[in-house]
Amino acid sequence: MNRSIASVLAIAAMLFTASLAAQPAPQPPKPGLILTTTAFEDGGIIPNKYTGAANPPGVPPWLTPQISPPLSWSKVPEGTVSFVLTMHDPDETMNHTTKEVLHWLMFNIPATVRELPEAVPQQAQRTDGSIQIKNVIKMPGYLGPGASADGPYHHYTLEVFALDTKLTLGPDATEADVDSAMQGHVLAKGVLIGRFRRP
Repeated sequence: MNRSIASVLAIAAMLFTASLAAQPAPQPPKPGLILTTTAFEDGGIIPNKYTGAANPPGVPPWLTPQISPPLSWSKVPEGTVSFVLTMHDPDETMNHTTKEVLHWLMFNIPATVRELPEAVPQQAQRTDGSIQIKNVIKMPGYLGPGASADGPYHHYTLEVFALDTKLTLGPDATEADVDSAMQGHVLAKGVLIGRFRRP
């Protein structure tokens, strides 16, 4: 009796092992969006030309053209309808809250787009249909990093999101509006970090 049970268990074990061997090996997950720039390495120092250090002394940033770095992204998932691009400073506080400083937010970037050139114009409505909302200084478009020289390097975080929809929002949308509209529609995300403090 015991010998029969042992034989049955041995056969079952062999069949189970054979079935595992016949199955294809699990595939590693595909990498998410990859966001890069030719201006600096991920985690590297942002060159002064893309920052507040390029502004003449004493001239506020809203009176000086802000030069955004060139950006490109790859590994775009199927089903992407539009992209959202953001840039935040997580090392600064806003009005004693946990809110991060918004330097740039662009949404409804067409799904066919894979890069942004240097010095994207600071206009709310772009010719390709994408929209740039107001940053922390209430101006549309890119605002260069401005961390002071007497503190640590700040980690300016660029993020690109692939969405399965376009957002039904306009240039008067807030960051909270965009974040709320994105929920449930994010297919993938890419992150790029650059560091800066004034020389």
